[in-house]
Amino acid sequence: MEPVGFTPTTFLENEETMSRTSKRPNIVLILTDDHAAHAISAYGSVVNQTPRIDEIAEAGRRVDHCYCTNSLCTPSRASILTGTHSHINGVTTLVTPIDASQPTFVSLLKDAGYKTGIVGKWHMGEGEAHNPQAFDYWAVLRDQGEYFDPQILTKDGVRIEEGYATDIITDLSLDWAEGLEGDDPYCLLIHHKAPHRNWQPNPKHEGMYAEPIAVPDTFNDDYAGRSSAAKHAAMRIADSLTLSDLKVDPPADLDPEALALWKYQRYMEDYLACVASVDENVGRVIDWLKERGEFDNTLLMYTSDQGFFLGDHGWFDKRFMYEESIRMPLVLSYPDAIAPGEPLEQMVTNVDFAQTILQAAGVQPHDRMQGVSFFPQLTTDPAAPTREGVYYRYYENDDENHHVLAHYGIRTERYKLIYFYNDGMGLPGTSEHLYAPEWEMYDMLLDPDELLNVYHDASYLLVREDLKVQLWMLQEELGDEPHHSQPVPANLMHKPLEGSSV
Repeated sequence: MEPVGFTPTTFLENEETMSRTSKRPNIVLILTDDHAAHAISAYGSVVNQTPRIDEIAEAGRRVDHCYCTNSLCTPSRASILTGTHSHINGVTTLVTPIDASQPTFVSLLKDAGYKTGIVGKWHMGEGEAHNPQAFDYWAVLRDQGEYFDPQILTKDGVRIEEGYATDIITDLSLDWAEGLEGDDPYCLLIHHKAPHRNWQPNPKHEGMYAEPIAVPDTFNDDYAGRSSAAKHAAMRIADSLTLSDLKVDPPADLDPEALALWKYQRYMEDYLACVASVDENVGRVIDWLKERGEFDNTLLMYTSDQGFFLGDHGWFDKRFMYEESIRMPLVLSYPDAIAPGEPLEQMVTNVDFAQTILQAAGVQPHDRMQGVSFFPQLTTDPAAPTREGVYYRYYENDDENHHVLAHYGIRTERYKLIYFYNDGMGLPGTSEHLYAPEWEMYDMLLDPDELLNVYHDASYLLVREDLKVQLWMLQEELGDEPHHSQPVPANLMHKPLEGSSV
């Protein structure tokens, strides 16, 4: 299962691409927090419009199968920066800070002569060992940050910036880039807090989604046939949203079904209004680049650190290996090298971003990076494959907040296999485990909403056992350790089973 698409030859091809342009590209990566792809109109959203984000896709490409490898803010950001999986970069949970001295695509760009800056959400620890490194300029939110009058941490200390965070982050970003001198290219990371919980819109956008918002078909999912994990999770809109999320008390006369729908509308009204501010500020960046004549020679990327449940399966939040949680939006443009075209269909991950950015800049990656550059698929070799399977691992046995059980798995083009190892979930005051390990498997072609767990379906036996082998092989290739409770597939040392359609 060797990665495809990233070799020294592709760097030579990129040098030819750059020779046709005036200079190395600028890099602008706009990263939001918890922005689901299905809340972007370029991806076919039925709940909102995002015209400025859509402009990036229209000028370049939309990536349709981009996945995070650990659906939490802190681990995903670490994987984006370092080009490694969580078990390599050490950032596995929300409370494991990053060793900021490890190689990143930013440190390599800086070594290659790029000016580097980051503004906005960092959320990977604070202090000398964890603050941003290899940045010429950094001004970041403390912890999750505030929507209004946010605290901004810099090398000079902490200050409060008055105003709305999404606007402030854009202001500081463009101010830094505006002040750069000389002809060196720059790498600017614009990391927004929005649309993270508890979804506080800019006042000018309040009420813009007051009309009824479409409810997902899976809103009333009862999780029949699935493992204990889905039933154990405390992420249901009907039960787990608080007054802090809703901002106002619900009407007292609602029955449970009506109350759930009321909460959904309140949640989505604020969530989408926060997205509207993001979209507006993306437009400010686009306009600024065009005014300076830099749009064509800038690799401009818009993405989010993971997906998010927008009432899908009755949930908000993320964490699970289900599609709405792990699917990241990614639109990008670089007109000097990337021609507008159809969406990129090959599977990519957040671990791939670092090597893709480095290849676009003509900079060799670090040996420890585990990703696959998909720059050739965007430029010289559109039909080239990327990977046969995506590896996902969620480490937190969270029995304090969202109650999502630890699990890992593999996502191939058609199938998804998930192993909930449920380690450490004990009954209070005993050593007895609350849940035994469980498997789930989905046929994403026939069941894109992941409602039917086919793991125990005899007609999927060959595919199931083949997926187990692929999962073990992928763990070995990436240097991760299977959980001790995971049985070794009987055919691990053999070729994949004949007749498998994986």
